[in-house]
Amino acid sequence: MFQVRIHGRGGQGAVTAAELLSVAAFLEGRHAQAFPSFGSERTGAPVMAFCRIDDRPIRVREPVTRPDALVVQDATLLHQVDVFAGLRPGGPVLVNSPYGADHLGLESLTGPVLTVPATALALRHVGRPVPSAVLLGGLAALTGCVTLGSLTAAIQERFPGRLGSANADAARKAYEHVEVLREERVHAEAD
Repeated sequence: MFQVRIHGRGGQGAVTAAELLSVAAFLEGRHAQAFPSFGSERTGAPVMAFCRIDDRPIRVREPVTRPDALVVQDATLLHQVDVFAGLRPGGPVLVNSPYGADHLGLESLTGPVLTVPATALALRHVGRPVPSAVLLGGLAALTGCVTLGSLTAAIQERFPGRLGSANADAARKAYEHVEVLREERVHAEAD
């Protein structure tokens, strides 16, 4: 079972991201579940959302405490919340930031830590600073948890018309961005 925990702030679309990821898995004929965890329900408050994906029915119903991967929608959460709690050793981390992992002080993590300027991509493509769909494109490239095709189909199903197309385009850009970063990392490790 693949388990991801998404950390964000109220209004950034963390819950929507988990739901989109689960729909993408359903479109691939897999089992999935998505659900949120709220503290104080207000815009800007820290929130978590969870998604599980498996080829078999999923019976567990509790929050994801041992995620296989993390998505951090707001880099300021890195210093306010223990976003890395329970992350499996070597688990990939994707952070919404225009800066690299070393700039964010994340070089000590054992797994791949990549950053995507998701808010900037969302503003450019969608016109709003909502990084959720963008980061899912990066997550798909980083982990292979779902295909880009099923992800963009889920996005366009949830947001029909221009909004869906714009979000799907932003997710594709993030996917390409992470693919380039992964390739650079492979070359750097080979040297």
